[in-house]
Amino acid sequence: MTLTRHEARNAIGRQLLRELWEAINMVKLERTTRCVVVRSAVTNVFCAGADLKERATMTQQETSEFVTNLRGAFSAVEALPMPTIAIVNGYAMGGGAELALACDFRVCGAAAQFAFPETRLGIIPGAGGTQLLPRIVGRTKAKELIFTGRRVNADEAAHMGLADYTVADGDDAEARGLQLARDIAQGGPIALRMAKSAINRGIEVDLQTGYALENSYYAQVIPTNDRLEGLRAFAEKRQPVFTGT
Repeated sequence: MTLTRHEARNAIGRQLLRELWEAINMVKLERTTRCVVVRSAVTNVFCAGADLKERATMTQQETSEFVTNLRGAFSAVEALPMPTIAIVNGYAMGGGAELALACDFRVCGAAAQFAFPETRLGIIPGAGGTQLLPRIVGRTKAKELIFTGRRVNADEAAHMGLADYTVADGDDAEARGLQLARDIAQGGPIALRMAKSAINRGIEVDLQTGYALENSYYAQVIPTNDRLEGLRAFAEKRQPVFTGT
């Protein structure tokens, strides 16, 4: 998924949100897709957050409906069955930072900056930020970032766990993110989906329930052709050719 709203620094308005939903609904049905990369085609910007000029024209009801729809879209990104990677080259502000949070991994260039400035505008992060950020960086650090709205550079983001990988420059971030996607894509598509579901669901429950979830997802890979192909490839000392069946 590539954000291409050059004239507005990928600010999220009604049209961009519609296009995001279209991309989500398309990719979630692709059974053989093993990894999704979310990136920007705009130089030095991942996503500037909400389109505040458009927001200023909305009624209270329209604002509420838009934010609910935006939260639903980012929740749908988080719920994509395959692993997801956000490549952040430049600013990820407000809703842009929340979009990055919805991905499984964040790969950042040296110019990457994250911020949650909503409280300075009299609002709060409304597209998942108050829930995802503390789960990633911890409750205290999340409160500090949301209460102050301050910007976090790539190095600090990596230190607190907000960035999973940082590289020297933006071009390298793109290359690193795509390499991570290729590394992930060596796995079987069904196995990747089952592993992601087991981790995401298991972390929210007690350990014994988590073990039961793991068992239920393992049971789903046992009858697959991909499992048999993995065994054959191991015995034949070659790379497996997975088909997602």
